[in-house]
Amino acid sequence: MIGVDFERLANPVDVVEHLASTNDWMFDRSTEDEITINVGGSWTDYHVSITWMHDIEALHIACAFDLKVPEPRRAEVLRLLNLVNEQIWVGHFDLWSGEGLVLYRHALLLSGGAEATDRQIEAMLATATEACERYYQAFQFVVWAGKTARESFDAVIFDTAGRA
Repeated sequence: MIGVDFERLANPVDVVEHLASTNDWMFDRSTEDEITINVGGSWTDYHVSITWMHDIEALHIACAFDLKVPEPRRAEVLRLLNLVNEQIWVGHFDLWSGEGLVLYRHALLLSGGAEATDRQIEAMLATATEACERYYQAFQFVVWAGKTARESFDAVIFDTAGRA
């Protein structure tokens, strides 16, 4: 029913904190509604911020990596974002223009008093870090190697079989 306030059993960020503690992840609970988790990846470390947004009843995840996009490379990074986002079914990448920061974003809607589960949060984290792992090098190629969006995208989009 629209306009009905639901009493939540717990703040969804409490579930995230419990999961982070259980898994011995490094985290910082800066406010009641936000937690940051550092996740080590193959290419770099990822900085994950999970925020409870009361007004829209959503648990928002943002996953960033240390890569500042200089002004001369931003247009090409935006072209790469379009190519990458066409491939992603859940979430998307953005470029925060003020900071020149590339990040992955997604939200879990918990409307009507729905509660977040450990499995949902694990899936959010996995989806975010896997997307960053998959496309991190493409962003590096555009920013640091001066490659085009298409060249960079094509270099990382193929799947390898086996190990050398």
